[in-house]
Amino acid sequence: MHFFSIFLATIFTLVTLNAENLFDTKHDDGKNDYEWLEESTRRWSPYRYWQKLNHTAQTILACGEQGDSFVLPDLIALCEVENDSVMVDLTRRSILRNAGYDYVMTNSPDQRGIDVALLYSPLTFKLKYSRSHRIDPPKNLTPSRDVLEVCGTVANGKDLHIFVVHAPSRRNGKRSAYYRQLVFTRIAEVSDSIRAAEHDAQIVVTGDFNDVTGAPPLQLLEQHELEHVSRNATGKNGARHTYQYRGVWYNFDNVFASHALASRVSDCYVMDAPFLLEEDTKWSGVRPKRNYYAFKWQNGYSDHLPLVTQFVFE
Repeated sequence: MHFFSIFLATIFTLVTLNAENLFDTKHDDGKNDYEWLEESTRRWSPYRYWQKLNHTAQTILACGEQGDSFVLPDLIALCEVENDSVMVDLTRRSILRNAGYDYVMTNSPDQRGIDVALLYSPLTFKLKYSRSHRIDPPKNLTPSRDVLEVCGTVANGKDLHIFVVHAPSRRNGKRSAYYRQLVFTRIAEVSDSIRAAEHDAQIVVTGDFNDVTGAPPLQLLEQHELEHVSRNATGKNGARHTYQYRGVWYNFDNVFASHALASRVSDCYVMDAPFLLEEDTKWSGVRPKRNYYAFKWQNGYSDHLPLVTQFVFE
Protein backbone atom coordinates (compact mmCIF):
# COMPACT_ATOMS: atom_id res chain seq x y z
CA MET A 1 0.00 0.00 0.00
CA HIS A 2 1.28 3.48 -0.81
CA PHE A 3 2.56 5.39 2.21
CA PHE A 4 0.01 8.19 1.93
CA SER A 5 -3.04 5.92 1.67
CA ILE A 6 -3.78 6.68 5.30
CA PHE A 7 -7.52 6.28 5.31
CA LEU A 8 -7.56 2.52 4.84
CA ALA A 9 -6.66 0.03 7.57
CA THR A 10 -3.30 -1.60 6.92
CA ILE A 11 -1.16 -4.21 8.62
CA PHE A 12 2.27 -2.96 9.68
CA THR A 13 4.80 -5.71 10.45
CA LEU A 14 7.83 -5.46 12.73
CA VAL A 15 10.37 -8.31 12.77
CA THR A 16 12.87 -8.66 15.60
CA LEU A 17 15.86 -10.91 14.90
CA ASN A 18 19.19 -11.62 16.52
CA ALA A 19 21.08 -12.68 13.39
CA GLU A 20 23.83 -14.48 15.36
CA ASN A 21 27.29 -13.28 14.37
CA LEU A 22 26.63 -11.66 11.01
CA PHE A 23 30.30 -10.88 10.35
CA ASP A 24 32.10 -10.27 7.09
CA THR A 25 35.54 -11.81 6.44
CA LYS A 26 37.63 -8.65 6.92
CA HIS A 27 39.25 -7.31 10.07
CA ASP A 28 37.90 -4.07 11.52
CA ASP A 29 40.62 -2.00 13.19
CA GLY A 30 40.42 -2.07 16.97
CA LYS A 31 37.87 -4.90 17.09
CA ASN A 32 38.24 -8.46 18.32
CA ASP A 33 36.74 -10.07 15.23
CA TYR A 34 39.61 -12.47 14.55
CA GLU A 35 37.49 -15.63 14.84
CA TRP A 36 35.54 -14.43 11.79
CA LEU A 37 38.52 -14.20 9.44
CA GLU A 38 39.45 -16.74 6.80
CA GLU A 39 42.52 -17.99 8.70
CA SER A 40 40.58 -18.49 11.94
CA THR A 41 39.64 -21.76 13.62
CA ARG A 42 36.10 -21.30 12.31
CA ARG A 43 37.40 -21.22 8.72
CA TRP A 44 35.06 -18.35 7.95
CA SER A 45 35.10 -17.67 4.23
CA PRO A 46 33.39 -15.55 1.54
CA TYR A 47 31.23 -18.57 0.64
CA ARG A 48 30.07 -19.08 4.23
CA TYR A 49 29.53 -15.36 4.64
CA TRP A 50 27.25 -15.17 1.59
CA GLN A 51 25.39 -18.26 2.71
CA LYS A 52 24.82 -16.54 6.04
CA LEU A 53 23.66 -13.32 4.36
CA ASN A 54 21.17 -15.10 2.15
CA HIS A 55 19.92 -17.23 5.04
CA THR A 56 19.32 -14.05 7.05
CA ALA A 57 17.46 -12.57 4.08
CA GLN A 58 15.43 -15.77 3.69
CA THR A 59 14.46 -15.58 7.36
CA ILE A 60 13.27 -11.99 6.98
CA LEU A 61 11.26 -12.79 3.86
CA ALA A 62 9.57 -15.75 5.57
CA CYS A 63 8.18 -13.31 8.13
CA GLY A 64 6.13 -11.66 5.37
CA GLU A 65 3.92 -14.70 4.87
CA GLN A 66 0.34 -13.95 5.94
CA GLY A 67 -1.72 -17.05 5.30
CA ASP A 68 -1.98 -17.47 1.54
CA SER A 69 -0.60 -13.99 0.85
CA PHE A 70 2.78 -12.33 1.21
CA VAL A 71 3.64 -8.77 2.25
CA LEU A 72 7.17 -7.59 2.94
CA PRO A 73 7.77 -6.73 6.61
CA ASP A 74 7.88 -2.98 7.16
CA LEU A 75 10.59 -2.88 9.84
CA ILE A 76 13.31 -5.36 10.81
CA ALA A 77 15.21 -4.80 14.05
CA LEU A 78 18.52 -6.67 13.76
CA CYS A 79 21.04 -7.57 16.46
CA GLU A 80 24.60 -8.90 16.00
CA VAL A 81 25.45 -7.25 12.70
CA GLU A 82 29.08 -6.24 12.34
CA ASN A 83 29.24 -3.06 10.29
CA ASP A 84 27.92 -0.93 7.46
CA SER A 85 29.52 -3.18 4.82
CA VAL A 86 27.48 -6.13 6.05
CA MET A 87 24.29 -4.07 5.90
CA VAL A 88 25.05 -2.95 2.34
CA ASP A 89 25.58 -6.57 1.32
CA LEU A 90 22.37 -7.66 3.02
CA THR A 91 20.15 -4.93 1.57
CA ARG A 92 21.75 -4.47 -1.85
CA ARG A 93 23.44 -7.75 -2.82
CA SER A 94 21.70 -10.64 -1.08
CA ILE A 95 18.37 -12.16 -2.11
CA LEU A 96 16.82 -9.24 -0.20
CA ARG A 97 18.16 -6.77 -2.80
CA ASN A 98 14.84 -6.23 -4.60
CA ALA A 99 12.90 -5.52 -1.41
CA GLY A 100 13.85 -1.84 -1.41
CA TYR A 101 14.92 -1.61 2.23
CA ASP A 102 16.95 1.26 3.62
CA TYR A 103 18.63 1.03 7.01
CA VAL A 104 20.14 2.90 9.94
CA MET A 105 22.53 1.41 12.49
CA THR A 106 24.79 2.12 15.46
CA ASN A 107 28.58 2.32 15.64
CA SER A 108 29.11 0.91 19.11
CA PRO A 109 32.24 0.48 21.26
CA ASP A 110 31.48 -3.24 21.64
CA GLN A 111 34.85 -5.02 21.62
CA ARG A 112 33.73 -7.70 19.15
CA GLY A 113 32.39 -5.02 16.85
CA ILE A 114 28.74 -6.05 16.75
CA ASP A 115 25.95 -3.50 16.41
CA VAL A 116 22.20 -3.16 16.02
CA ALA A 117 20.37 -1.94 12.93
CA LEU A 118 16.89 -1.16 11.70
CA LEU A 119 15.81 -2.01 8.15
CA TYR A 120 12.77 -0.04 6.99
CA SER A 121 10.61 0.22 3.92
CA PRO A 122 10.49 3.87 2.72
CA LEU A 123 7.02 3.15 1.31
CA THR A 124 5.49 2.58 4.76
CA PHE A 125 7.92 4.27 7.15
CA LYS A 126 9.02 7.84 6.42
CA LEU A 127 12.25 8.29 8.35
CA LYS A 128 12.53 11.50 10.39
CA TYR A 129 15.68 10.85 12.43
CA SER A 130 17.87 8.22 14.07
CA ARG A 131 20.36 8.50 16.90
CA SER A 132 22.39 6.30 19.22
CA HIS A 133 22.41 6.23 23.01
CA ARG A 134 25.68 5.15 24.61
CA ILE A 135 25.51 3.90 28.18
CA ASP A 136 28.85 3.74 29.95
CA PRO A 137 29.56 0.37 31.61
CA PRO A 138 30.06 -0.12 35.35
CA LYS A 139 33.64 -0.34 36.57
CA ASN A 140 35.63 -3.34 35.25
CA LEU A 141 33.10 -4.17 32.53
CA THR A 142 33.68 -3.64 28.81
CA PRO A 143 31.34 -1.43 26.75
CA SER A 144 28.27 -3.01 25.19
CA ARG A 145 26.12 -2.08 22.22
CA ASP A 146 24.58 1.38 21.84
CA VAL A 147 20.79 1.66 21.82
CA LEU A 148 19.40 2.75 18.45
CA GLU A 149 16.50 5.22 18.54
CA VAL A 150 14.59 5.78 15.29
CA CYS A 151 11.56 7.91 14.50
CA GLY A 152 9.43 7.86 11.37
CA THR A 153 5.89 8.53 10.21
CA VAL A 154 3.57 5.59 9.51
CA ALA A 155 0.29 5.11 7.68
CA ASN A 156 -1.95 6.67 10.34
CA GLY A 157 -0.02 9.92 9.90
CA LYS A 158 1.58 9.71 13.34
CA ASP A 159 5.19 9.22 14.38
CA LEU A 160 6.44 5.78 15.40
CA HIS A 161 9.38 5.77 17.83
CA ILE A 162 11.48 2.60 17.87
CA PHE A 163 14.25 1.62 20.26
CA VAL A 164 16.44 -1.29 19.13
CA VAL A 165 18.49 -2.79 21.94
CA HIS A 166 20.98 -5.62 22.31
CA ALA A 167 21.46 -5.55 26.06
CA PRO A 168 24.75 -6.52 27.77
CA SER A 169 25.38 -10.25 27.93
CA ARG A 170 24.72 -12.37 31.00
CA ARG A 171 28.27 -13.69 31.37
CA ASN A 172 29.27 -11.38 34.25
CA GLY A 173 26.40 -12.25 36.54
CA LYS A 174 25.22 -9.49 38.88
CA ARG A 175 27.54 -6.90 37.36
CA SER A 176 26.14 -7.36 33.87
CA ALA A 177 22.60 -7.42 35.33
CA TYR A 178 23.29 -3.98 36.77
CA TYR A 179 24.61 -2.85 33.37
CA ARG A 180 21.39 -4.03 31.70
CA GLN A 181 19.43 -2.08 34.29
CA LEU A 182 21.35 1.07 33.33
CA VAL A 183 20.54 0.47 29.65
CA PHE A 184 16.82 0.09 30.24
CA THR A 185 16.76 3.03 32.64
CA ARG A 186 18.03 5.21 29.80
CA ILE A 187 15.38 3.82 27.43
CA ALA A 188 12.66 4.45 30.02
CA GLU A 189 13.84 8.04 30.56
CA VAL A 190 13.86 8.84 26.84
CA SER A 191 10.48 7.16 26.42
CA ASP A 192 9.06 9.31 29.23
CA SER A 193 10.39 12.43 27.48
CA ILE A 194 8.72 11.43 24.21
CA ARG A 195 5.39 10.86 25.93
CA ALA A 196 5.68 14.19 27.77
CA ALA A 197 6.04 16.00 24.45
CA GLU A 198 3.62 13.94 22.37
CA HIS A 199 0.16 12.91 23.49
CA ASP A 200 -0.56 9.20 22.83
CA ALA A 201 2.96 8.63 21.52
CA GLN A 202 3.51 5.42 19.57
CA ILE A 203 6.64 3.85 21.09
CA VAL A 204 8.10 0.37 20.70
CA VAL A 205 11.15 -1.11 22.43
CA THR A 206 12.51 -4.29 20.89
CA GLY A 207 15.60 -6.43 20.44
CA ASP A 208 17.61 -8.97 22.41
CA PHE A 209 17.12 -8.03 26.06
CA ASN A 210 19.26 -10.87 27.48
CA ASP A 211 16.59 -11.09 30.18
CA VAL A 212 13.22 -12.77 30.51
CA THR A 213 9.76 -12.02 31.87
CA GLY A 214 9.96 -10.93 35.49
CA ALA A 215 13.55 -9.67 35.34
CA PRO A 216 14.09 -6.14 36.74
CA PRO A 217 14.75 -4.45 33.35
CA LEU A 218 11.47 -5.77 31.94
CA GLN A 219 9.61 -4.73 35.09
CA LEU A 220 11.15 -1.28 34.75
CA LEU A 221 9.70 -0.83 31.27
CA GLU A 222 6.25 -1.82 32.52
CA GLN A 223 6.58 0.70 35.36
CA HIS A 224 7.12 3.35 32.68
CA GLU A 225 3.85 2.56 30.87
CA LEU A 226 5.26 0.18 28.27
CA GLU A 227 3.28 -3.03 27.76
CA HIS A 228 4.98 -6.40 27.24
CA VAL A 229 3.13 -7.35 24.06
CA SER A 230 5.40 -10.34 23.27
CA ARG A 231 5.00 -11.94 26.69
CA ASN A 232 3.03 -14.94 25.41
CA ALA A 233 4.46 -15.20 21.90
CA THR A 234 5.06 -18.77 20.69
CA GLY A 235 5.51 -20.55 17.39
CA LYS A 236 3.38 -23.01 15.47
CA ASN A 237 6.01 -25.72 14.99
CA GLY A 238 7.29 -26.38 18.49
CA ALA A 239 9.07 -23.17 19.50
CA ARG A 240 7.91 -21.90 22.89
CA HIS A 241 10.00 -18.73 22.63
CA THR A 242 12.79 -17.38 20.42
CA TYR A 243 15.88 -18.89 22.09
CA GLN A 244 16.61 -22.38 23.36
CA TYR A 245 19.45 -23.60 25.58
CA ARG A 246 19.78 -27.18 26.81
CA GLY A 247 16.15 -27.91 26.09
CA VAL A 248 14.77 -24.81 27.83
CA TRP A 249 13.17 -21.96 25.87
CA TYR A 250 13.80 -18.32 26.84
CA ASN A 251 12.13 -15.11 25.66
CA PHE A 252 15.28 -13.01 25.45
CA ASP A 253 13.85 -11.27 22.37
CA ASN A 254 10.99 -8.99 23.30
CA VAL A 255 8.62 -6.26 22.19
CA PHE A 256 7.27 -3.59 24.51
CA ALA A 257 4.87 -0.89 23.34
CA SER A 258 3.28 2.25 24.71
CA HIS A 259 -0.42 1.98 25.52
CA ALA A 260 -1.38 3.87 22.36
CA LEU A 261 0.57 1.41 20.21
CA ALA A 262 -0.19 -1.76 22.18
CA SER A 263 -3.88 -1.23 21.44
CA ARG A 264 -3.01 -1.59 17.74
CA VAL A 265 -1.29 -4.99 18.06
CA SER A 266 -3.20 -7.59 16.07
CA ASP A 267 -0.72 -10.46 16.51
CA CYS A 268 2.67 -11.26 18.02
CA TYR A 269 4.27 -14.65 17.44
CA VAL A 270 7.52 -16.54 16.97
CA MET A 271 8.27 -17.38 13.34
CA ASP A 272 9.39 -21.00 13.60
CA ALA A 273 9.06 -22.14 10.00
CA PRO A 274 10.36 -25.72 9.64
CA PHE A 275 13.46 -24.64 7.70
CA LEU A 276 14.57 -22.57 10.73
CA LEU A 277 14.41 -25.60 13.04
CA GLU A 278 16.10 -28.93 13.56
CA GLU A 279 15.48 -31.88 15.84
CA ASP A 280 17.03 -31.59 19.27
CA THR A 281 18.39 -35.11 19.63
CA LYS A 282 19.77 -34.55 23.15
CA TRP A 283 17.00 -32.64 24.90
CA SER A 284 14.01 -33.66 22.70
CA GLY A 285 11.74 -31.43 20.68
CA VAL A 286 13.18 -28.87 18.27
CA ARG A 287 15.73 -26.07 18.42
CA PRO A 288 16.79 -23.22 16.13
CA LYS A 289 19.09 -24.37 13.35
CA ARG A 290 22.07 -22.17 14.07
CA ASN A 291 25.08 -21.43 11.90
CA TYR A 292 27.72 -23.02 14.15
CA TYR A 293 27.72 -25.50 16.99
CA ALA A 294 30.96 -24.77 18.80
CA PHE A 295 33.38 -24.49 15.86
CA LYS A 296 31.52 -26.81 13.51
CA TRP A 297 29.79 -25.04 10.64
CA GLN A 298 26.17 -26.15 10.19
CA ASN A 299 25.18 -23.81 7.34
CA GLY A 300 22.20 -22.81 9.44
CA TYR A 301 20.38 -19.57 10.18
CA SER A 302 20.60 -18.26 13.74
CA ASP A 303 20.46 -19.43 17.34
CA HIS A 304 17.48 -17.07 17.74
CA LEU A 305 14.14 -17.31 15.96
CA PRO A 306 12.51 -14.13 14.68
CA LEU A 307 9.72 -12.45 16.59
CA VAL A 308 6.92 -11.02 14.43
CA THR A 309 4.63 -8.25 15.67
CA GLN A 310 1.76 -6.92 13.56
CA PHE A 311 0.04 -3.59 14.14
CA VAL A 312 -3.13 -2.22 12.53
CA PHE A 313 -2.93 1.42 11.41
CA GLU A 314 -6.02 3.12 10.06
